[in-house]
Amino acid sequence: MKKRELAALNFQEHEGALQCTICHSEMTVMDSKSLVCEKGHSFDLAKQGYVNMLQKQVSTMYDHTLFDARKRIIYDYKFYDKVHQKISKIIDEALQEGGLVFDAGSGEGTHLNAIFNHLDKDSIHGIGLDISKDGIVMAAKNYSDLNWLVGDLTQTPFKEHSQDIILSFLSPANYSEFKRIMKPNGLLIKIIPGSHYLKEIREHLSDEDKEYENTDTVNLMRNKVDVISEERVTYEREVDEEVLRDILTMTPLTWHISESQIESILKNHHEIITVDLHIILAKF
Repeated sequence: MKKRELAALNFQEHEGALQCTICHSEMTVMDSKSLVCEKGHSFDLAKQGYVNMLQKQVSTMYDHTLFDARKRIIYDYKFYDKVHQKISKIIDEALQEGGLVFDAGSGEGTHLNAIFNHLDKDSIHGIGLDISKDGIVMAAKNYSDLNWLVGDLTQTPFKEHSQDIILSFLSPANYSEFKRIMKPNGLLIKIIPGSHYLKEIREHLSDEDKEYENTDTVNLMRNKVDVISEERVTYEREVDEEVLRDILTMTPLTWHISESQIESILKNHHEIITVDLHIILAKF
């Protein structure tokens, strides 16, 4: 089955959760080719198996090079595997009767795919959305069992109270929109950096002379949602120069430093890189 046809079938099973981003009316899958709303607005299914819900293309710093590096780190090297396992267990326990998992800011989709690889329930379905078309094209090409949308987190193409779980993995959050689309007993799973996350890289950066603090992020969350639990996952991974280069390519920490600084980090690289993440569960 072609990717477009498979995506159409998956969207069709969950079209009751979708709404038009233009007029907010209900949407249906038409002829395995497009999502069409009651008022005639139409969004085509691309041959790769995704739908672009944006009205105009948005420029971002996330490109093919970054997403390729992320995929290698997450999929090939399994850099976050311990975190993925814990998240999949949370989802499995929360959705014993099945449901929808929305990855808000999914990028190239490797986090969501890795989490679903640890699930064995066909009744749980995943939908990823990102504003970067490059990322979603890659996600659709590689992970056709899940659905993928190009869209804006400030105006997601979902009905009110349609999502069972919202996943926000090292991504910005729009809490007002999350509240709108979350089911009454739904669960927000937010992953944020801990103070030692990628500390070996931070030590090389002149403007990072102290530990990262996530206090502002946590305080914002507590003002917007009811935090029900927080778990910190910390471990070290051995990396060679090739893996480290991919980490440097994918992390925003290095977006505004020079190539000479990149080469300096590689030349003096640590054999160990620290993963330090907080898994925060919350309800609205």
